[in-house]
Amino acid sequence: MSNPQQLRYSKEHEWLSAAEDGVSTVGITEHAANALGDVVFVQLPEVGDTVTAGESCGELESTKSVSDLYSPVTGEVVATNQDVVDDPALVNSAPFEGGWLFKVRVTGEPEELLTADEYTAYTAG
Repeated sequence: MSNPQQLRYSKEHEWLSAAEDGVSTVGITEHAANALGDVVFVQLPEVGDTVTAGESCGELESTKSVSDLYSPVTGEVVATNQDVVDDPALVNSAPFEGGWLFKVRVTGEPEELLTADEYTAYTAG
């Protein structure tokens, strides 16, 4: 399993892209997607919602369980991935590409996020 080097990772297994014009993309990691199993339903925050770092902002339901989706940063949701709502399996098949979940205009510097190498070590432990 390879975690893209350009992303940052939370200990709750979300990834965050570098901000472009103040907006970052959020998804769950391949590690989380594999642990969940086949994702069958995705509940995302609404555009315009404010999300808070470390707090639940949605849910992912798999054939095994329901898991909270946590925001790795604080900010305003500016887009959600309708493709994932329509086809939740994208979370499993392409967690770092087409399976992204939402975009957020970050209002505070992300804290306590891990580099790809740190996240790899964290999940190996």
